Amino acid sequence: MAACAGTSSDHDHDYVDEACAAQVRYPEEHSLIDAAVHGYVYEVESGMLRHPGGRITEEISTRSEWHRKALDRTRPPPTMNADAVVLDIDGVLVDVADSYRRAIVESVDRVYGRTVDDAAVQAFKNAGGFNNDWELTYAAALFVLARDAGYDADVTAFTDAIAETGGGLDAAEAVVRDAPVDAAAVFDRWAPARLRETFQALYLGADLYRDLEGGDPPFETRGYIADEPVLVDESTITALTERFAVGVLTGRPAAEAALALSRVGLSLPDAHRFTMDDWAEGKPHPRALLTLADRLDATRVAFAGDTLDDVRTAVNAAEADPDRTYHGIGVLTGGLTGADGRRAFEDAGATAVVETVNDLPGLLS
Repeated sequence: MAACAGTSSDHDHDYVDEACAAQVRYPEEHSLIDAAVHGYVYEVESGMLRHPGGRITEEISTRSEWHRKALDRTRPPPTMNADAVVLDIDGVLVDVADSYRRAIVESVDRVYGRTVDDAAVQAFKNAGGFNNDWELTYAAALFVLARDAGYDADVTAFTDAIAETGGGLDAAEAVVRDAPVDAAAVFDRWAPARLRETFQALYLGADLYRDLEGGDPPFETRGYIADEPVLVDESTITALTERFAVGVLTGRPAAEAALALSRVGLSLPDAHRFTMDDWAEGKPHPRALLTLADRLDATRVAFAGDTLDDVRTAVNAAEADPDRTYHGIGVLTGGLTGADGRRAFEDAGATAVVETVNDLPGLLS
């Protein structure tokens, strides 16, 4: 057995590798030599021997970077300064997976006999502009009807097209109008009013429907509103309200927001709440957050929400109001979870991402 050795560093490793490989080939190809031949290069950066063409330094660097990122994900985020905290309700204070999101899926199914799944609901949310779950229901129905009319793209392509068109229900309508289907036939079957009353009956149940909607529901049901586990601890409510000015920014109607806030034990004046009834634009338009910052007399606002539009609202507010600081905080107890959810929030511009709303007191100072 024979061996050759060389020394490489970053600037000359290709030359040294080629020279060593050539030295190995010569005895391998010689007719009088019958032995195994191995070539090694001493790599200066790693202090190790390697075969020609290998890069131990790069492998170590790649592994180190992976471990660093993994470690970063397990470390608590650094504290950030705030004098006001604004909270979303759904997916932050209460879990709505078996209430609002279930009502979206089942409303479309009751009206059309076909529907979308939970992953599709999240895809609509990620497309942006669907702070109003009634409008998300209408858009999901448009997708189902378009498929009936021959639209051959899947829900991912449909929601991607919505995002590219600006997000929200108007964009969903535009995507259907531009699709290679009989759009007129789709819109003829589209029944937003029927979808809304079905949604409200499923979500509220018969008794609350009569109280809040002012009439009889289309059918009798218990209501999914009873299936909303509280996500926020009482100690978190106490810590936040004692240390910060607190507001709420939600896509719920005012009456439904009041019910949820009562359940979690968060009492706020009406001026510190922004609901669906208070503004037409919806998230991620920044007007509501800017208004709450004024009303809370805040210069540094932390807004915690479970959707990309919540984070985008804070980003848009920072652009519209450079005299204040706005922190968009992603909360991983809604539709976005785990490492993928964390990356999605970070890509949307989140200042921080927390596992639950109960991490906020430790994050904020």
